[in-house]
Amino acid sequence: MDIMSNTHDTESTATHAVDEPREVRRTHRKSYAAGVPAVAVALKRGVEQMGAVRTAQTLIKLNQRDGFDCPGCAWPETPGHRKHAEFCENGAKAVAEEATRRAVTPEFFAAHSVDDLRTRSGYWLSQQGRLAHPMYLGSGDTHYRPLSWDEADAVIADELAAMDSPDEAVFYTSGRTSNEAAFLYQLFARSLGTNNLPDCSNMCHESSGAALGASIGIGKGSVTVPDLEAADLILIAGQNPGTNHPRMLATLEKAKHNGARIVAINPLPEAGLMRFKDPQKVGGVIGAGTKLADDFLQVRLGSDMALFRGVARLLRDAERAAPGTVFDQQFLDESCAGVEEYLDLLDDVDLDEVVEITGVTRAEIDELARAVATSRRIVLCWAMGLTQHRHGVATIAEGTNVLLLRGMIGRVGAGLCPVRGHSNVQGDRTMGIFEKMPESFLAAQDAEFGITSPREHGYDTVAAITAMAAGKVRVFVGMGGNFVSASPDTDATADALRRCALTVHVSTKLNESHLVTGRRALILPTLGRTDRDVIDGVAQRVSVEDSMSAVHLSRGSLPPVSSHLRSEVAIICDLATRVLGTAHPVPWQELKRDYDRIRDRIERVVPGFDDFNIRVRRSDGFVLPHPPRDTRSFDTPNGKANFALHPLEWVDVPAGRLILQTLRSHDQYNTTVYGHDDRYRGISGNRHIVMVNPDDIASLGLRAGHLVDIVSEFDGEAGMEERRVRGFEVVPYDTPRGNAAAYYPETNPLVPLGSVARESNTPVSKAVVIRLEPAASA
Repeated sequence: MDIMSNTHDTESTATHAVDEPREVRRTHRKSYAAGVPAVAVALKRGVEQMGAVRTAQTLIKLNQRDGFDCPGCAWPETPGHRKHAEFCENGAKAVAEEATRRAVTPEFFAAHSVDDLRTRSGYWLSQQGRLAHPMYLGSGDTHYRPLSWDEADAVIADELAAMDSPDEAVFYTSGRTSNEAAFLYQLFARSLGTNNLPDCSNMCHESSGAALGASIGIGKGSVTVPDLEAADLILIAGQNPGTNHPRMLATLEKAKHNGARIVAINPLPEAGLMRFKDPQKVGGVIGAGTKLADDFLQVRLGSDMALFRGVARLLRDAERAAPGTVFDQQFLDESCAGVEEYLDLLDDVDLDEVVEITGVTRAEIDELARAVATSRRIVLCWAMGLTQHRHGVATIAEGTNVLLLRGMIGRVGAGLCPVRGHSNVQGDRTMGIFEKMPESFLAAQDAEFGITSPREHGYDTVAAITAMAAGKVRVFVGMGGNFVSASPDTDATADALRRCALTVHVSTKLNESHLVTGRRALILPTLGRTDRDVIDGVAQRVSVEDSMSAVHLSRGSLPPVSSHLRSEVAIICDLATRVLGTAHPVPWQELKRDYDRIRDRIERVVPGFDDFNIRVRRSDGFVLPHPPRDTRSFDTPNGKANFALHPLEWVDVPAGRLILQTLRSHDQYNTTVYGHDDRYRGISGNRHIVMVNPDDIASLGLRAGHLVDIVSEFDGEAGMEERRVRGFEVVPYDTPRGNAAAYYPETNPLVPLGSVARESNTPVSKAVVIRLEPAASA
């Protein structure tokens, strides 16, 4: 193959850091999730980080009405039925990391140069503890040094004042930001004059929002926890709840006990989709637990759209054979548009081709269609296994089409369920963290505060990286998260950040992004969910929105690790006052002193937040309106639910190549690595591995344990591009032929910046064309 000169060798990013384990240990893959080992691991990590007393004091408050919201996933509690231990293993790990007694002080930075810290792994960095003081890296400096908050604000204000345009600033947000902080953050950016508000949703569920917005008029899921518990068929596609959303397993267990059938649609067999052993029940401790998935359809990467369309074709054929027995004709006639056009599109479906594309049998497809045709209450759940494809929007729209045919919107026990990650990533979007908020939001905000928000759309994450690379961004501010590790094309992202004049990270823990800096850099330490937030002697509470549109309060109870920590709200308000002046129409200091006043303003800007301060204080908070779910009404241009008419698309495997998906280990949440034990998959000791079907290993002339370089190939605008990561161990695994899997962020360097989903611009991290080459040391 003729490879052009635009080739990236990411050896510096992907080589083993000095503290990284090297030996891969293989054990039997687990056939169940949770159980006693989950409890043991959670308690062990808690005691290591917090001590026994602090562990007990903290976990008893996790996800409780008078406590704090989990800093991990966004899975909601069952209204009115909270358990005494309302958390999972990974939630406990997240809390242990945040509530640790370890602290990263100015003395730590004096002892470690930036170059030294760059040799350390992300795991080592996070294990050093909570950031304890504002730190500054000047141009040419070798070490971060402490400075005061006033000095930090002055550094930022000076750089913002030096911009030729407000659009030379980018304000990134992580999903852990509270509603109050997110609302103020976007208000500050828009008061400054820019809509450059990329967030982590751009990299995960943006495809869900784009697909659902076009189909049903709102980019949020249409179900609640009680809906899942009442469903008689639950389809789980492209999702691993056991590792990524473990608390979902208790909901699925209840659904099973209520008679639900669960179908897992995924390239990898995942323990959490097979069996659940609830450690809070006797049967989960000494018994076999609950079998979850009745059927496992092991689809090839990127073939879910073909599977959904094949099912739709079979539904149509069954309806024609027995009119009125399959479709919800009244719903289709009264509430939907594009029905006939979509049914005509199904004429072109070749079911033999669907079998070939998906890798599942015709009998499995027929049985899935029968289950969909005969079930009265169907929920479709999905995560990034569907969203991070070139045709991610089309795939989600196709799954939505199937549910529309059956009238599964606005029906108890039925609907659409995008399972989001970060605990308030959905709330951030509700609060205005979006580069293209609708006019209704901007107009309401302008009227409330007397400002003029910009209307030109800003940068999303990929566009922001591209703009930084082009020298169009002077200041980058990250409110939480680990931008350089979470983003695609790691070396390109790092190079882009280095072109900024100033990079600012508001963080709780040390991470790789603090070591990839502009000419100057700031690290600003902030309170976490577990920390007590007191301003002028008054204890404050924040609110969050879970993945099912429920809003509730969160209040930390632990004393902060340092007196130098500030809340995100305080950081934003003090910076805005410094930059915009005391005469600005937004009363920043008043809002900082009382978070109730922030909620009063949100109530007058954001629909659905009437009586915000009253309703959010109820025991379970309140649920935001969702027109399709609540009244079967659709806020689309034609007022209908719209069938999508996308051409069928899937992922081909070129000869001699594999299709790689990046994924998390069980000992990880997003880019935070808690350890090196992927217990459910039976892999531990090293994250630099690539999982490959044994037949593919043989056909490629490799062997188990072989060290290889992974080389990605992408046909970009400038021709064929390559990226490379070095020294990954080949691990035989039950993947479909032609498919492979490896952990992120270690393999994020392989995801080209130009490889994005149509309509959503989400990086295509689940369909990377790769070849495997023997490593130089092999």
